[in-house]
Amino acid sequence: MPQLSELIQKYAFTSKERFLDYVQIDTQSDPHSSSSPTTEKQKNLGKVLVQELHSLGISNAHLDEFGYVYAHIASNVAHEVPGLCFCAHMDTSPDCSGENVKPIVHPYYHGQDLVLPDDPSVVIRLSEHPDLAEQIGNDIITASGTTLLGADNKAGVAEIMDVAAFYAAHPEVPHGPITILFTPDEEVGRGTDHVDMEKINAQYGYTLDGEKRGHLENETFSADGFVVKIQGISQHPGFAKGRMESALKIAAEIVNTLPKDRLSPETTEGKEGFIHPTDIYGSVEEATIEFIIRDFETEKLREYGFIIQQISEMVLRKYPNSSATYTQTEQYRNMNEILVDHPECIDLAMEAMRLAGLKAETTSIRGGTDGSRLTFMGLPCPNIFAGEHAFHSKQEWVSVQDMQKATETVLYLVDLFQNLKHKE
Repeated sequence: MPQLSELIQKYAFTSKERFLDYVQIDTQSDPHSSSSPTTEKQKNLGKVLVQELHSLGISNAHLDEFGYVYAHIASNVAHEVPGLCFCAHMDTSPDCSGENVKPIVHPYYHGQDLVLPDDPSVVIRLSEHPDLAEQIGNDIITASGTTLLGADNKAGVAEIMDVAAFYAAHPEVPHGPITILFTPDEEVGRGTDHVDMEKINAQYGYTLDGEKRGHLENETFSADGFVVKIQGISQHPGFAKGRMESALKIAAEIVNTLPKDRLSPETTEGKEGFIHPTDIYGSVEEATIEFIIRDFETEKLREYGFIIQQISEMVLRKYPNSSATYTQTEQYRNMNEILVDHPECIDLAMEAMRLAGLKAETTSIRGGTDGSRLTFMGLPCPNIFAGEHAFHSKQEWVSVQDMQKATETVLYLVDLFQNLKHKE
């Protein structure tokens, strides 16, 4: 039988064509919705994926009521092999429109600035996107200038589907049990809220939701949400002197008092944490401020919550008849707290990237993935690059060749696991 590397070299990758189709399906999630999934339109992509998986011979693929797609590729070897789960999310960010996405392929990129035709003011400049310097000669995909692209995370979806297509084309290639999981609502922090862990026949998981090729993210922020609810005093504005205490103005003052030279997304990098107000809403009588707080050291989240409360109480001293309540809620935790005890899943992923011809590097991500929560639900789940860049923006881009390398990495990773156990 030909070596895996020979089959990969001859394989006609399908991730580009799949990706171009998937991004045209609007799957934007909604942080203000209480339904699951938060938008029914996410299921539109889920239905397409199930149909495609069925066409590849994976008859057990299905979409559940909560918008999750599950599929299983049975092991075809006699020896015991750990099950692997490969996961990507179907939704796109609510930060930028995902409706009527028009993907554009820019072939053989040669270093030029990419002016997007539907809004020429949106320009993807090499000087502002230094990773483009590594893409000379590659094919870059962007949106048209009025929407995000959806590479986050439909690139990962397309790459995993390409893995499934490879095994359908080459049933002779040995592999252990593989679970495919596509989730909704990752962008609003609810990607694993209704995941059925009993359907995941795996010892290790890998999300494909990272940026630069060759990167394996084994560390994320720990994250909490924090809510300040302010009760003000409402009066008719014509007779408000000395009586009104506007909850909206109190909220604005609290936000304006937050540290500006530290502990904010605009002034931090690397492993520095932050406090970030994401929403203010309400009225004169009652207003709410929603925050996200992030740090790689979980214990610092409590400290950040205390800072918000201290600032709020300082502001409220000027408004003696008003009050506030505070709620801090866990969102996800730094996956490295668990992954440090599972070096095998990191080491083999790094080796798989090297076999794919990449310079492998472990990195930290200033954010979170479904893998953060899956790791703490019992499925150690680092994050493999998907080639996504400029997330959540009209300047989002991905290269065709990076998507193919992600698929290639997964194929080598599956092979390493089955060979490792076979040798034992």
